Amino acid sequence: MSMLEAKVEGLALDMTTNSPVVILAPLSINKVLPIWIGHAEAWGIAIQLTGIESQRPMTYDLLKDIIVATKSTILKVEITELKEQTFYAKVYVQSVDNIVIEIDARPSDSIALALKMQAPIYVDDSLLNVSEEQSQSENTMPTDPESLRERLKKINPEDFGNYSL
Repeated sequence: MSMLEAKVEGLALDMTTNSPVVILAPLSINKVLPIWIGHAEAWGIAIQLTGIESQRPMTYDLLKDIIVATKSTILKVEITELKEQTFYAKVYVQSVDNIVIEIDARPSDSIALALKMQAPIYVDDSLLNVSEEQSQSENTMPTDPESLRERLKKINPEDFGNYSL
């Protein structure tokens, strides 16, 4: 298992399922990893990407405040595996005593928290191959950026689900 650092390339709306998709792009290779997420989670990620502050603390703000109050840090987030069409992730928290705690989490929550805490995001390189095989066999979203761009061009802007705030 080799981990590749990735960045959040953006959010999209899969018109076939009406589901939001967060797009992760590894920094070292020209592929993307689309992860289908819920609307609430997409909203949380969109807020982090746009830098808009909410009037009241949201869940990710609360988590950040707890982490900071306990003098802990988020070392990294890893998107680790895909089982039965569900992605899995881990959040690595380092306590004030330098103890590293590995926490099982949903990728969408992990990504939003990483963005909030400015922590690095990593993806298992095998997920890029699995994702590519699935896109060819199941007609899901492809992993290469050009195919993704072409698919996004076909989306009607009014239907895009821009997650404007």
